[in-house]
Amino acid sequence: MFDEIEFEKIKRLPKYVFAAVNELKMAERRNGEDVIDFSMGNPDGPTPEHIIDKLVDAVQKPRNHGYSVSKGIYKLRLAICDWYLRKYGVELDADTEVVASMGSKEGYVNLVQAITNPGDVAMVPDPCYPIHSQAFILAGGNVHRFRLEMDEAYRLDEEAFFRNIETAMRESFPKPKYLVVNFPNNPTTATVELPFYERLVETARRERFYIISDIAYAEITFDGYQTPSILQVPGAKDVAVESYTLSKTYNMAGWRVGFLVGNPKLVGALMRIKSWLDYGMFTPIQVASTVALNGSQECVGEISETYRKRRDVLLRNFENAGWPIVCPRASMFVWAEIPKPLQEMGSLEFSKQLLREAHVAVSPGIGFGPNGDTHVRIALIENEERIRQAARNIRKFFRERGIQG
Repeated sequence: MFDEIEFEKIKRLPKYVFAAVNELKMAERRNGEDVIDFSMGNPDGPTPEHIIDKLVDAVQKPRNHGYSVSKGIYKLRLAICDWYLRKYGVELDADTEVVASMGSKEGYVNLVQAITNPGDVAMVPDPCYPIHSQAFILAGGNVHRFRLEMDEAYRLDEEAFFRNIETAMRESFPKPKYLVVNFPNNPTTATVELPFYERLVETARRERFYIISDIAYAEITFDGYQTPSILQVPGAKDVAVESYTLSKTYNMAGWRVGFLVGNPKLVGALMRIKSWLDYGMFTPIQVASTVALNGSQECVGEISETYRKRRDVLLRNFENAGWPIVCPRASMFVWAEIPKPLQEMGSLEFSKQLLREAHVAVSPGIGFGPNGDTHVRIALIENEERIRQAARNIRKFFRERGIQG
């Protein structure tokens, strides 16, 4: 009897392709192999000491041990407002335009749950961070995917982007209600400048759709590039919300602290659904997060510089091994095209063979969408010596396949 019960929501989810690489990675390690792991964007550095000190201080106070506030304590929401004002010159209302979340992923998923009606259509560029599309599937909506096109330096091809929006608005039924953007992009590292958002806000006003912008990697930038915020555009709050996380900026991935800001109607929907689902983050974590946002930002530059050094070491050594890779301007990843002679096997099989034979783990591009299958994502989470060792392993792997460095 119970075997006949179907879970339709779960059936709509695709197979998690990263699981195949993770299982193989664990098997290799159980066999005693030293796997150099670039597969997950999990920061390897410590959380800055002044943030930890504030957590320790706050956790010593019994009054902080009870239920917290689902939308975030007021001081944290105020710190978020101050951060936006300092960084972007954007004014936010802490009561109506800001909500703290248990990492940006939780905030994003619950927002989508709150605002998606059955059959609603969201436009999502492909490749993308998987939850950007699958959250709408989980909420009973549909996704209109379109190729994320870039130039040779991985800057967004804006003309192609807006042509794709026009096509989606013309051909999709019902007309799309949402657009998801994520710059610096995960996985491709694609970047944009502020005029892109100006044009995007104008388009959203004209075509009547909401924009959900994810700037998780805003602070990890190189070579003079600075990440813009869509909320810098006058009137953007009429059509847009933006999500952010402390995970990468402050090496706080396991702390699960993020926030979503902008359009009061969308922010209010998230606040309301969270009031039914959770009691918020542990208060000491929120208190320490206010120090992260309001305290010295010297650590942010140091963390970004660590990734820049690793990027440069990886690009130089991988090219010497026979694998030239485009230099990213932002994020903690590189988006590496699989060498042409090996592309026929696809990104999943390439990743498996690289793991088995070179003991180097990467994320197959197919896991980020059909348009990612010619690439793999490499996270800059191993130190410089480990990166050099990975390049030596890859050089041998390529030579056995006739690819010379």
